[in-house]
Amino acid sequence: MELAEIVSFLDEYLQIVYYQDVSNNGLQVEGRNKVERIAFAVDACMESFKGAIMADADMIVVHHGLIWGGIGYIRGIVKRRIEFLLKNNLSLYAAHLPLDAHREVGNNAMILRKIGSEPQEEFGEYKGVKIGYSAELNELTAASEIAKKFDSAMLLPFGREKIKRVAAVSGKGCFALNEAIEEGVELFITGEPEHEAYHLAKEGGINVIFLGHYESEKFGVLSLMEVVKEKFGVDAVFLDIPTNF
Repeated sequence: MELAEIVSFLDEYLQIVYYQDVSNNGLQVEGRNKVERIAFAVDACMESFKGAIMADADMIVVHHGLIWGGIGYIRGIVKRRIEFLLKNNLSLYAAHLPLDAHREVGNNAMILRKIGSEPQEEFGEYKGVKIGYSAELNELTAASEIAKKFDSAMLLPFGREKIKRVAAVSGKGCFALNEAIEEGVELFITGEPEHEAYHLAKEGGINVIFLGHYESEKFGVLSLMEVVKEKFGVDAVFLDIPTNF
């Protein structure tokens, strides 16, 4: 399969031009033209790159890319990462906000599906675009039972014991906690725990589940991998490299 064809599909499918993002979404480093195997990972780091080479991948697709608003200097860690990619002819594609917000394979849509709901209303405004979703559960459910659906989850039980209205904004999503409180969300699910969120949630009377930044953003990468495999018939592998944050 041609690299250009895969990149063109991802650009359009993820609608990368729609987002004002600090990440340079799209093909960040160009490698070989022919792609037979693709690695998927959350983070663009040396461990991911080496894992992709060990898996005989020609391309790696990540959520957190290597280039954020441009490269000021090509030296140190940045130099070593770029050098490794170029020496191994390994292409790097990044999708940050586009993969948070996507209704079909995005992190937040998949988090809601994990708890038995479908993304309904767009939620969580960031730089003029809503990157999360809210939804109604089919029945009242204990927040503690929802937390058990995830491998690692920390619950702040500051709202009603049984809830129906939920919202999800993955990663560092506490910026949307006030929005959740104002809109009457009963359970807010995000990734990275933030100190300020504790008292805000307590005083706002809302349940919050923290999944961890990494764990909350595996969902989109895994889902996108399945779409690409089916679309192009290429081999694919997910590189699970947790950060415990």
